[in-house]
Amino acid sequence: MTKTEIISAAESAFAQLSLTCNGIDEVTFFKRPGEKWSVAENVQHLIISTNASSLAWYLPLFLVRWIGGTPNRNSRTYDELKDKYYKKLSEGGRASSRFVPKPIEIKYGKQKLINNWNKTTAKFIKTLAKNRTEKDMDNYLVKHPLLGRITLRELGYFTIFHTEHHLHSIQKAIENP
Repeated sequence: MTKTEIISAAESAFAQLSLTCNGIDEVTFFKRPGEKWSVAENVQHLIISTNASSLAWYLPLFLVRWIGGTPNRNSRTYDELKDKYYKKLSEGGRASSRFVPKPIEIKYGKQKLINNWNKTTAKFIKTLAKNRTEKDMDNYLVKHPLLGRITLRELGYFTIFHTEHHLHSIQKAIENP
């Protein structure tokens, strides 16, 4: 995918998540189905992870290089990276503690959380569009807690399918409360 295609796919995934969450009643939105995260916690997790991704688009490139390095390989395709992610999950991989949302109570307010999500995703899109060139996408690495070092392009891919992954979790949670 080109940078423009990543932006378009991310905008679509972000909008679909917002649309789905807006259609969920407040009680269901905050209800925790057993040991699984509530819809609100899924959204909070996505806010945390998308903010972390935005940092890679926002930081000066010399810092991105200093923190992550430069690749000695080509970027993986969207499907290759997605397959690696699901393999890691099947091997027991989970969100590290900094990405695990704290329980959220209904008094927090569904709309407040959705608005926070929308601000976070707008920042992600804006910083990616403004701060990185097509060439940058393959020439810098970032550290990912589950996937190891990935290129900026792969980080874009991850943000898309990670959002879609949690959207599916949310849809399952509201179908089977």
